[in-house]
Amino acid sequence: MELAKSFEPHAIEQRWYPVWESNGYFKATLDAGRPAYCIMLPPPNVTGTLHMGHAFQHTLMDTLIRYHRMKGENTLWQPGTDHAGIATQIVVERQLDAQNVSRHDLGREAFVEKVWQWKEQSGSTITRQMRRLGTSCDWSRERFTMDEGLSRAVSEVFVRLYEEGLIYRGKRLVNWDPVLMTAVSDLEVVATEEDGFMWHLRYPLESGEGELIVATTRPETLLGDVAVAVHPDDERYRHLIGQHVRLPLCERSIPIIADEYVDPAFGTGCVKITPAHDFNDYQVGNRHHLSPIGIFTLDAKINDLGPSEYQGLDRFEARKKILADLESQDYLIETKAHKLMVPRGDRTHSVIEPMLTDQWFVSMEGMAKQGLESVASGEVKFVPENWTTVYNQWLENIQDWCISRQLWWGHRIPAWYDEDGNFYVARSAEEAQKQAGADKRLTQDEDVLDTWFSSALWPFSTLGWPDKTAELETFLPTSVLVTGFDIIFFWVARMIMMTQHFTGQVPFREVYVTGLVRDAHGNKMSKSKGNIIDPIDLIEGISLEDLVAKRTTGMMNPKQAESIAKLTRADYPSGFPASGTDAMRFTFASLATHGRDIKFDLQRCEGYRNFCNKLWNATRFMLMNCKGKDVGLDESLPVELNFADKWIISRLQQAELEIDEAFRIYRFDMAARAIYELVWDEYCDWYLELAKVQLGSASEATQRGTRRTLVRVLETILRLAHPIIPFITEELWQKVAPLAGKSGDSVMLQTYPAVDSTRIDTEATRSIGELKELINACRGLRGEMNVSPAMKVPLVALGDKDALGRYAPYLTALAKLSDMETVSSELPAEDAPVAVVGNFRLMLKIEVDKEAERERLAKEIARLEGEIVKAHGKLGNASFVERAPASVVQQEQERLSAFQATLEKLQSQLAKLK
Repeated sequence: MELAKSFEPHAIEQRWYPVWESNGYFKATLDAGRPAYCIMLPPPNVTGTLHMGHAFQHTLMDTLIRYHRMKGENTLWQPGTDHAGIATQIVVERQLDAQNVSRHDLGREAFVEKVWQWKEQSGSTITRQMRRLGTSCDWSRERFTMDEGLSRAVSEVFVRLYEEGLIYRGKRLVNWDPVLMTAVSDLEVVATEEDGFMWHLRYPLESGEGELIVATTRPETLLGDVAVAVHPDDERYRHLIGQHVRLPLCERSIPIIADEYVDPAFGTGCVKITPAHDFNDYQVGNRHHLSPIGIFTLDAKINDLGPSEYQGLDRFEARKKILADLESQDYLIETKAHKLMVPRGDRTHSVIEPMLTDQWFVSMEGMAKQGLESVASGEVKFVPENWTTVYNQWLENIQDWCISRQLWWGHRIPAWYDEDGNFYVARSAEEAQKQAGADKRLTQDEDVLDTWFSSALWPFSTLGWPDKTAELETFLPTSVLVTGFDIIFFWVARMIMMTQHFTGQVPFREVYVTGLVRDAHGNKMSKSKGNIIDPIDLIEGISLEDLVAKRTTGMMNPKQAESIAKLTRADYPSGFPASGTDAMRFTFASLATHGRDIKFDLQRCEGYRNFCNKLWNATRFMLMNCKGKDVGLDESLPVELNFADKWIISRLQQAELEIDEAFRIYRFDMAARAIYELVWDEYCDWYLELAKVQLGSASEATQRGTRRTLVRVLETILRLAHPIIPFITEELWQKVAPLAGKSGDSVMLQTYPAVDSTRIDTEATRSIGELKELINACRGLRGEMNVSPAMKVPLVALGDKDALGRYAPYLTALAKLSDMETVSSELPAEDAPVAVVGNFRLMLKIEVDKEAERERLAKEIARLEGEIVKAHGKLGNASFVERAPASVVQQEQERLSAFQATLEKLQSQLAKLK
């Protein structure tokens, strides 16, 4: 029963998490007849570390899982990590670069083995950090996108889509990263505005009778030009359509074609067409049956299709030489500064090159229609709903998905080639050999699948598909996906399409889209800005100097490092104090509203550490007053509940209702606020003080009732708050539960509190509201009269004698009164200030400063007159009276009456003083 004097989160966290995990409390249940609740963890990169976005989303997911587990549902929070093809391969390649070794030096098999070693070494970092957050995933079911079961699902999906004609191989223009030497998706390309140039070039007519002026931002690509296009209705060039121009620097002629793609008002109205290196030109080339000429190698150097003097040059070196040659040969007419959008790879930041290569694609049109229908029908709902528009826009304009990547780390494409170039798609090499025949020698495709291909299967592959499992039957569709808006396209849409296609069901019923976690100034967190906050540092604390070192170590730019150090010292002069996991989780919950990014304020986190302290100290108070005493467990003994007990029980019901609704609509901020107000404002600040009075009662039944209420309400509060702050609630519940007659190994296995409307006592709630006003009015009088907090003073009160008699013990204690006199008609004719509360008048019997009291009354009268004017304005507005609910109009009328009654009493007081 002993509870430490102070709340020390680290020791509690270290003690309880291993207990929960080792006892299997997180494991999924499959009990017949119970509703199912399942969340799929968006699998973080296996070699990644926890950032604030993870910590925020994991807090919300864990809150939901703990809440539904306590509601008695079959719950599964499915954890796992993603192999993160490009990201992981880059990490290992950089390690090898530091040793002057390339992956090509090692060879594919040895390199992949190195990646597996790195995964084993670093892959558990993020899951260890997740445990520090208190996440209650079913770790016994942890998956990895390249484990045996999920790899089998990937092969099965690929083969089935190929057999259905939805996967095909073809030479298509793709985004090519020449540093990674692989295709990348549109979603992995970041286009930013940069300063560049527009070069105007002269293309002589083959007839020798004139020229066309062509504008370009990429002069090096003219080596691959196959036409010049003009608009068919452009009067300037209509007569030239069908003729040819000589291609500068090249020994060939190209045709002049007409195409409506050309904007006659832009530039000269003549556009060079390079189908092998521009997406728009590729479409034009297809329409006109032009053969593309690819002039770059895969590492973006001029290949042997370019003139010999440029072959082997990097594309930007080639640009310089080509421009010099164009100028020397009088083909360069003009150079203009020009702003342009430059596409760069999000991993390497290298300029992306449109490249014509052989790739594997998934045909998306049919699946996209199904994906749109699932949201339109309400099978899948976005929260907030506005993200539906973003989802729809992308699917309505979807392109076929290039799923092949020229990497070594990932799921190797299940296709095998014979010596003649024929390929065989199969689930295994043996199956492919059967298709090809025993005499064929087969080699597997070198490419791997896009990381998002396996991620798209996550909702059903982790549940055992393609086998028919009990988990698949129980938990699909899952309940909610908690994710950021940035992967709606990458992941959410693809999961919906793939899951529907292969299981006939949606992957989840709701998608809760969270905002971004930003710093206290509203800036996006990034390493370059030096404003990243490590959630583990918030939990454990970090000194200012260690924080500065963490943010600046490894920076190549000394000025940038100095700027970041200065900013850090200004924002966090004391570093981060150790807040503990619960305070951080409560902070995240309190900030989790709909449709807004989150400004993470360290002071708020410190404030919620104080909240945890408040809950801890309230428990210590309860134990000191109830331990070893009768707490009403013996039902043969009388128990008397006072109106204060009935009020806090009613207030508990109200909170239960609010929290239940808040979790239902993903308003974690409202749930956190309801818990905070119940604990801090009501239970601690009011009920504990009222209980002290009742514990001194001469009535054993009253004392027993008070102790029982103290214990039972606190035990219920601990269960209510557990999903958000699991560690402190577990520690305290273990001490409180026996007094409340509860048994069990953990609070997380207890039933979540449910509202009991029969326990709502409106009269007790009204009485406490009135008592609070009276106590606050007395405190207000003391403050205005500068009465020392330690000094007890007498009170004279006019009003309902029965009510005042009931309130007297509480008023005396909480307003620090020496005695309280109740009068029936008028207050004494003295100059002391009077507070008006409804039909009550209160006077402290002490000498007063008449001038100060007149000033106080005048201010309060002016305030009330302003409120009366506002109320008259509302009630005199026909639109308000007609449109507002009747209850709102009635409430406004009651406010007006109360203002007028109080004003009359204060004016009477002021008249006496004058």
